[in-house]
Amino acid sequence: MVLIDRYVRPKSLEEAYELLTSVKGARIIGGFTFMRLGTVNIPLLIDLQDLGLDFIREGEDFIEIGATVKLGDVERSEVIQKHFDGFLSKTVKYIWSVQLRNIATVGGTVFARFGFSDFITSLLVLNTKVKLYRNGEMLLEDFLESRVSRDILVSLKIEKEERKAKFRFMRNSFYDFSILNVAVSAKVENGRLGGFRIAIGARPGIAKLARKAMEYLEKNGLSPETISKASDLSAEEMEFGTDIRGDAEYRKMICPVLVRRALNDILSESSGGNRS
Repeated sequence: MVLIDRYVRPKSLEEAYELLTSVKGARIIGGFTFMRLGTVNIPLLIDLQDLGLDFIREGEDFIEIGATVKLGDVERSEVIQKHFDGFLSKTVKYIWSVQLRNIATVGGTVFARFGFSDFITSLLVLNTKVKLYRNGEMLLEDFLESRVSRDILVSLKIEKEERKAKFRFMRNSFYDFSILNVAVSAKVENGRLGGFRIAIGARPGIAKLARKAMEYLEKNGLSPETISKASDLSAEEMEFGTDIRGDAEYRKMICPVLVRRALNDILSESSGGNRS
């Protein structure tokens, strides 16, 4: 049960931040999808829906997604669909049900650093920044590893570039959380693939980049042989844990399989040019 002492809808980010930092235990509400599943007493619940953060904008270099945008809006957005071959829209389409996607927000998902999030794993393989009210802009991977908590996520900024990206997951059932999820991407420049990114989430910890595997591909290129090695490296450098959906040993076992499949998806679509 969630007990709320006071509910406020501020009219500016400044007001919202002042409320957040002045009341001990104050919380920002996203879609209220997961917060209500726990038992907690919230002295002040701050709702951002009056701040105009439900936007998806395309600039010259970035796509910007406001914090109160629903995951369902990401799925349906024409702006999102036309970049990265619709990678983000396709990924979001397989998150839970339509009803939950129309409730859960971008800001609530990312700022909470949910370990089970398929969305965060996908964002990590794009050049994504978070825009915070107090701390400004920072790379998503830096934010995930930081201790920033008393702040407000304003938006996500995703760099527009020619990048191929793929997502894979393992679940016990379609509407369950992922036992493990994997996203990979490669930047396309003059017919060549580079700038490889591999993210692994639902470990069950928060998604992380497999940097050793990424460096290996950057040095050796993408081929059936290097895919096999990079997939094994990604599992070796990650830490896995145990929860009700799977144990650490199982997650480590399926990790290279998912990475290999995702990288092979990219390789198979990259015919007709130098794949190295």
